[in-house]
Amino acid sequence: MLYRENGQFKTSYAADQQVFTIAQDKWFVLGVIAFAFIGVPMLVDEYMFRAILIPFLILSLAALGVNLLVGYCGQITLGAGAFMAIGAYAAYNFFVRIEGMPVVLAMLLGGGVSAAMGVLFGIPSLRVRGLYLAVATLAAQFFCDWAFLRISWFTNDSSSGSVSVSNLKMFGWTIDSPVDKYLFCLGVMVVFAVLAKNLTRATVGRQWMAIRDMDVAAEVIGIRPMYSKLSAFAVSSFFVGVAGAMWGFIHLGSWEPAAFSVDRSFQLLFMVIIGGLGSILGSFFGAAFIVVLPIFLNQFLPALGDLVGISISTAAVSHAELIIFGSLIVFFLIVEPHGLARLWSIAKEKLRLWPFPH
Repeated sequence: MLYRENGQFKTSYAADQQVFTIAQDKWFVLGVIAFAFIGVPMLVDEYMFRAILIPFLILSLAALGVNLLVGYCGQITLGAGAFMAIGAYAAYNFFVRIEGMPVVLAMLLGGGVSAAMGVLFGIPSLRVRGLYLAVATLAAQFFCDWAFLRISWFTNDSSSGSVSVSNLKMFGWTIDSPVDKYLFCLGVMVVFAVLAKNLTRATVGRQWMAIRDMDVAAEVIGIRPMYSKLSAFAVSSFFVGVAGAMWGFIHLGSWEPAAFSVDRSFQLLFMVIIGGLGSILGSFFGAAFIVVLPIFLNQFLPALGDLVGISISTAAVSHAELIIFGSLIVFFLIVEPHGLARLWSIAKEKLRLWPFPH
């Protein structure tokens, strides 16, 4: 009885076009954001920050970028890990080579470099699609793995091949404790989530969806495929590049090219598929699922083995994780292609009618 829209009348075009058409949705989201900023730092311990919340926020931002390209524009990519690496290493070079470079500006510039490279590797999308485009973006992954491993300039001539950052500050605020890192990631994620939501509702977002549904028909009605596809690659790569910079600067602190391997690209694609293609909320669902499931399995399977008297090794847990991921992807592609976001939407539709489903 609480989730109703009775009496919520729209008296203007602006009210009809608002992000949350039902007041309960707006207050629920604002409540969640307020609790995330105020309640979580007071209730959560350091392990939760480092192992779950900070990786979840950063991977949610990366999944948002992948979803803009794959879910909204329909362009398959297997090179998201490469653009995360480009954003991380570009931000690192801006940060260490320019004296007094603010960390936020370095991350945004890293995202800009990633966007430029995204446009470059997105050019094949003007001629190929489907699996051929996936292979073209996979080439970006292999090229970046080679470049960051072999060209020492990107690592500031580091002999070990790894780089590290420290003394992160923003407007006098030193970002060093887990709570500081969490609040920084949360603030960036909220800003980019609002930006992504408004982009998908604007003209450029509608052009992406038209290209996704039928590019030939979109071109007939006046949409330029070149502009739409390359802008999707640019915006997506910018989001992913900023997420890569945050992954290196905030989460890892010290990293090497293996931190952004092809496994990361597949992981981000899995997030989008499981969470929901073409859904902003689905990016968060997918990231939460991918981050929490391995931790749950590492705790649950050994305990289950002890309960039944079977010793389950760490390798067995790792293999079980891959099996479960693959099974869930097949399940969602067949049973519910729109992922967890669609299940959430169905639950809300039922709540709007409960307890009178007729």
